[in-house]
Amino acid sequence: MKSYRALDPQNVIDTIAALEKRISERFPGAGLASVCDELLTIARENSARAEQIARRNVPLRVAIFILLAAGVASVVWIVYLLYWVPRSADNVYSVLQGVEAAANLTVLMGAAVFFLTRIEQSLKRRGALTALHELRSIVHVIDMHQLTKDPSAAVSVTSTNTPSSPKRTLSRFEVARYLDYCSEMVSLTAKVAVLFAQVFPDENVTETVSDIERVAVGLSQKIWQKIMILEAPAGGRSRQ
Repeated sequence: MKSYRALDPQNVIDTIAALEKRISERFPGAGLASVCDELLTIARENSARAEQIARRNVPLRVAIFILLAAGVASVVWIVYLLYWVPRSADNVYSVLQGVEAAANLTVLMGAAVFFLTRIEQSLKRRGALTALHELRSIVHVIDMHQLTKDPSAAVSVTSTNTPSSPKRTLSRFEVARYLDYCSEMVSLTAKVAVLFAQVFPDENVTETVSDIERVAVGLSQKIWQKIMILEAPAGGRSRQ
């Protein structure tokens, strides 16, 4: 039975793939389609990364288990020395030396276990943050693509362009569709980021994901303000 308590990475990938086809069909050869195709590639890569991060690091776990077993054996040896070795003067001195050595060894093993545990968390955190930085960057790439889509130029009957003005060849309807695609891409980028927080609820990773979501929401609001300006005279638009 399908679960609705977590994002399905494959559904996110399929949605991005469908969006890329829609953009290519509506705007053949547009740079936005290439950005969406890159987002699709990143989504596939990050889905695999998230799955890998969620897995246990078997070699490290085996090393930790061996060290824990050795630590328990050291404690058992200390107890044996204290309670079952004969109590002569020479033996007491030897026992104390053995206890000190075993105690030092146990402390070192405990430190090694702590270090290995931190190493596993650190490796997972580094992999997740590297992928999240890529996603933050592509949000800004999408922002660059919608930046020149000025709704006032599409709505205005007369417009005065300068030699450096961007070419405005899209109709009002096409500008609205273009902006809508940008909004969907931003939202889907945030969904890809959530995949990491979903499988690895680390504080730094969760905060980075939340930061990407805040940027995505802010950009989406800006895009929809443009769309509302475009739709105000027309009253509505169709979706594809």
